[in-house]
This record gives sequence, C-alpha cells and structure tokens, in this order.
Amino acid sequence: MNRKDFVRLAMGALCAVALPPAHAQAYPDKAIRFVVPWPAGGAADAVGRLVAQALTTQLGQAVYVENIAGAGGNIGTSQFVRAKPDGYTLYLATSSTNAASPHLYKRTGFEPVKDFTPVASVAAIPSILVVPAASPFKTPRDVIEAAKAKPGKLSYGSGGVGASAHLAGELFKSVAGIDVIHVPYKGSGPAISDVMAGQLSYMFDTGAVPYIRGGKVRALAVAADKRLPLFPEVPTFAELGIKGMQMNAWYGIAAPAGTPAPVVTRVNAAINSALASGELPKQLANIGAEVRTGTPAEFSRFWNAELKRYETLVKLTGATLD
Repeated sequence: MNRKDFVRLAMGALCAVALPPAHAQAYPDKAIRFVVPWPAGGAADAVGRLVAQALTTQLGQAVYVENIAGAGGNIGTSQFVRAKPDGYTLYLATSSTNAASPHLYKRTGFEPVKDFTPVASVAAIPSILVVPAASPFKTPRDVIEAAKAKPGKLSYGSGGVGASAHLAGELFKSVAGIDVIHVPYKGSGPAISDVMAGQLSYMFDTGAVPYIRGGKVRALAVAADKRLPLFPEVPTFAELGIKGMQMNAWYGIAAPAGTPAPVVTRVNAAINSALASGELPKQLANIGAEVRTGTPAEFSRFWNAELKRYETLVKLTGATLD
C-alpha cells in the first residue's frame, strides 16, 4: 500500500468514528407514534395531546397520539414495550401505570424498569376531591360523616385499579377510617361522567378542571400542600385538619429499552425547550398541571424513587392486586 492510499484509508476511518450514526443525523425523518395508555377524555390524554403537539413543532415531524386503554394502562404499555427502539414510538409514562401498577397487579405485561428508556419529566397534577354539582356534600367532613353513618353505601370512581384516583380514594378511606365502594372504569373520563350524573358519590380526579369550571362538579379539597392557583377558594385537606392526604399524578416521556442515546437526547431537548417558554407551560397550567423538567438521568432517578414510594403507599392503603 502506498502512502497516499494509507492516508486516504486513515482519513476515512477517522470520519467514520467522528460522524454520528445515520439515525441520529436524520432523526426524525418521519411521523412519530406517541402511545397514551389511557382513553380519551382524562388528564393523561389531555397531557399527552399537549405534549404531542409541542413535540410536533419542536421536532418538525408529526407526533400523533394513539390511545390504547385498559387494565390501568397495562394493555397499552405491554404493547408499547415491544415496539422497535428507534425513537419512532414514544410513550406517556404516568405514576399510575409506571409506579403503582407493578405493586397492584400480579402480571402487568412489562418490567417496570428494564423495559423502558426514561426520556423526560413533563408535569404533575394534584388530585381534587369532587362531588356532583347537586350533591349535599359541601366539605370532605360531610363525606366522612355520611360514610360513617352508612358504611358501604357511598361510592367513588376511578380510571381503573392503580390509577391515581384509585390510590387517592383508598388513601382517603385509610386516613378517614371509612368504608366506601370503589368503582373502577376504563379511564377517568367515563368515571367523571358518572360523577356528573350523580351515579357516584365522589371522585378524586386530576382532570376535573373543565368540569369544575363548567359547574358540572363541585371541588371540595385539593390533595396537595398548597391551593391551586386556578381555584384559590378550594382548600387543601391539611387546612381542613385532615392529615396525610397528598396525592398527585405525574407524567413523563419514555422510549422502549435500547433506544439510542442521541435520539433520547434529541427528544429530551425538544420537550424541555417546549416547557421553557411558549404555549405549552400555559396550556399545562390551564389544566392544573405544574411543569417539571430535567435530564433523562434525573427522570430515571425520580421514576425509581417513585416505584419505591408507591410500594409503601399501596401497602398503606390496602389496595388489592387484581
């Protein structure tokens, strides 16, 4: 081999090392599927659609939502984890499915850590105790007194076993020492509809903002450490002397395990940019959500800590495995 050929080969090798993989250079060059493992009409769906819209703008490619509901988010999630890890299938991770379900279900269809690549935190929404607009209950104490007067007669709804509304409801039962019936639905949308219709006594919901504003349900208390700016007149449980009632639902973006790091970095940068300014923070605030940002590593640490926290919470509430 002469000197010129040697130099040419050496330069080619250096370029091959220096250039990022083709998928990182081109990504994204087609539409991205965004799996939301909950039905339309609830808080998860609302957050998912806002995130998809923001990512569409940031990435320059269509990001479309696919709702795959059922079994507390487990059906859609078990399908998602089998997707090709190329960045063209993303997922809305939630506290219900990704922190609570592993402790509630004997079989979820996925491994809670190793089947995912954490990408980014997005937001958290505190649970609000709501009752039908025509309900005689004016405060959480009214609910507690009625439940103690007639054990097993009141009912509360949730978006399914393991949903944040379910755990909030079970926590309320534990804290208040009451016996009420849990009625699970395939998503919080159908559940809140039955609250509005008076078929359920109450519900803890993270997606109730439009129904409260529309006068279709009445908010009694917020399961948070401070009042919501949207409803400054609604007290926290702590203000009412009911201790231990703090519950929110968190949301983030995940990819299948094995997704290339450059793709994860690209999506993380896109969502953090959208959360830093523009319409997305306003839109999230408008549904009662608090923005959360960070690196993939920070989201991973948070996710793992939440798995441990929810294990304790599930044991405390006595929520059953289905």
